[in-house]
Amino acid sequence: MTGQLAPAPRVAPPVVAPPLVASTLVGAARVALGVMWLFLEGLVKYQAGFGSADILLVAHAGDSNSRVPGYFTAFAHATLEQAPWLFGIGIPLLETGLGVAFILGAFTRVAALVSALTLALYWSADQLIWEYPLMALLTVVVVAWPSAARRFSLTTMVERLNPRFGRVPEAVRAWL
Repeated sequence: MTGQLAPAPRVAPPVVAPPLVASTLVGAARVALGVMWLFLEGLVKYQAGFGSADILLVAHAGDSNSRVPGYFTAFAHATLEQAPWLFGIGIPLLETGLGVAFILGAFTRVAALVSALTLALYWSADQLIWEYPLMALLTVVVVAWPSAARRFSLTTMVERLNPRFGRVPEAVRAWL
């Protein structure tokens, strides 16, 4: 022995639950975002009879609107115009699904990513309405504090009730 101490073993830092107030506020932001997607977007479109004609209106709006970037016009011609019936069904379904996922707290990170991309698509189409900036801000809150966003969620409840859930790798569990 040369008198040197062996290096201390590396220990992962403990996972600390976010403070109750932060979890409550971020959870409320998550639920508010879900309510907006569900009631201000998805269900409104179902009640209004949203469909192919609405998709085609958005797809053709870029042809004469200088505020619509060229990439969206190309996207609209390549996708939206090719299957307006699919998007007429899919968009309200997507928005309703986002709302339910955020309200329940299921697949929160995936929902936040899809929310951000969907809002970017709407902005690109020059379809900006008053709630989209607020929805974008709430999406950022959910993305910035994911553990606080899911503290009071369906995923956390399943984790606590089902011991086998702990066998799911953390890298996968973080997206649920």
